[in-house]
Amino acid sequence: MRGSFVKYIFIIFVIIIVLIVIYKLNEEDKNNINEPIVENSEEEIIKEISLGIADFDTINPILSKNKHVQEISRIIYEPLLDLDAEYKLQKCLAQDWAKTSETTYLIKIKNNVKWSDGSNFTVEDVIFTIDILKQIPSIYANNVQYIIKVEKISEDTVQITIDHEIPFFEYNLIFPIMSKNYFDGQDFVATEKNNAPIGTGKYKIVENNGESIILNKNENYRTSELTLEKITINKYANLGEFYNAFKLGKIDVLTSTNTDIENYIGTIGYNNQEVPGREFDFLALNTQSEILSRVEVRNAISHAINRDNIVASLFNGKYKVIDYPLDYGSWLKGENTDNSYNPDLSRQILEQNGWIYKNNKWQKTENYSTKTLSFKIVVQSSNQTRVTVAEMIKSDLEAVGITVTIVKVNDNQYQRYLQNKNYDAVITGTTISASPNLENYFGASNYANFKNEEMSNLINEVKNISKEDLLKEKYTRIREIFNEQKPYIGLYSSYYSVKSSWTLRGNVTPNWYNIFIDINNWYKN
Repeated sequence: MRGSFVKYIFIIFVIIIVLIVIYKLNEEDKNNINEPIVENSEEEIIKEISLGIADFDTINPILSKNKHVQEISRIIYEPLLDLDAEYKLQKCLAQDWAKTSETTYLIKIKNNVKWSDGSNFTVEDVIFTIDILKQIPSIYANNVQYIIKVEKISEDTVQITIDHEIPFFEYNLIFPIMSKNYFDGQDFVATEKNNAPIGTGKYKIVENNGESIILNKNENYRTSELTLEKITINKYANLGEFYNAFKLGKIDVLTSTNTDIENYIGTIGYNNQEVPGREFDFLALNTQSEILSRVEVRNAISHAINRDNIVASLFNGKYKVIDYPLDYGSWLKGENTDNSYNPDLSRQILEQNGWIYKNNKWQKTENYSTKTLSFKIVVQSSNQTRVTVAEMIKSDLEAVGITVTIVKVNDNQYQRYLQNKNYDAVITGTTISASPNLENYFGASNYANFKNEEMSNLINEVKNISKEDLLKEKYTRIREIFNEQKPYIGLYSSYYSVKSSWTLRGNVTPNWYNIFIDINNWYKN
């Protein structure tokens, strides 16, 4: 009996000891919960990145037709005016600019700009570049094709005269300016592809050999707020080699419009950003035709087309569904309305506007005459992608009872249709310009034969407005009219993707104009 009592006392004692230990441990945890964890928080900053060029031709941006060269040239060479992340025009080499008449512009250049060799940037460099662009084949030739005179007005001012008024002509002044003195006495076109033309940009070429181009910080640049000190640009014989180098981690940034690129580089191990590209396809509805002149019909069509399905089926889901010509990211795009695929809403819109679905077709009687809801879509037979799009649109519209006939025409016939506007609807497209000019869509002789007095007045007003808040107000109203009237059904824009190494830090905020907008704070770790 006595032994059992001692045994129980011992067990109780052990339990008390255990409870005390648990209590103390819990108290320590509570005390430590708000204490900072001391670690080595210093991150190793690597101030060097690697880029790549496939099928290199020349680093001279005026002569090069290589997409990668044009992208990289943004950090070596500069234009008079530049575009920011929202495609808003910004002063670059130009201190100021003014439109002094319908065909005349004054450009005042900055007086603190130096070329990477330390020489001064002058108005003679501007005149030299424009003269060169008017003489040789270049991707920038169209930017200057209507310039008929360039005159030096003073040591810091040049006057540009064009042969007719061009809305937002200033957006053409985004071509890289080259040094007159550097090319003095040389044949501009015949310069060696491995040369290193000087620039005024953030980085300068210090070496250009058969395998790579080396860029260092331009110590003569106007600001020194650049983290990256060195950029190595590797040259590859073809895209296959370029893709493989990125996959192996030898390249830090890769841009592509290839919707199947993941088949080459995989889907993991990098950051990815996708933005709308420059190619925009749309369905233009002839607003003067008997059926499509009706706003309710155009609105019904906009909700009956499954554009997401078109993009998923034909473009691997990579193209972007957009409604409006400025929806690629322009600061002047305005506010969108809901144009999503909704066949029930499409039928509802027709019913609310007096259309009756009878005998497998929509009908409406007006002035003792019955109209049926049917129209024709013209498409270029040589463009198989657009033919397939037309067939998918036909299927979607017929699913809600709208009868569609596809008219496939050859290239010459297609151009005549576009010129004469003798179609009900046509599938067409444009290459998006940096300019917010919308005359092709809403001006005289637009694709949709769209006539609206307020819209016409707005299109005429905006081309002479330089005040940003007023310009945005006018473009907001342009978008509102577009949303109400639906003269076009936007289909999709092309795909532009920027892949970057997971070790690359900083703001990688690309658009199709410039992937290096925020390169100032880039680095690696």
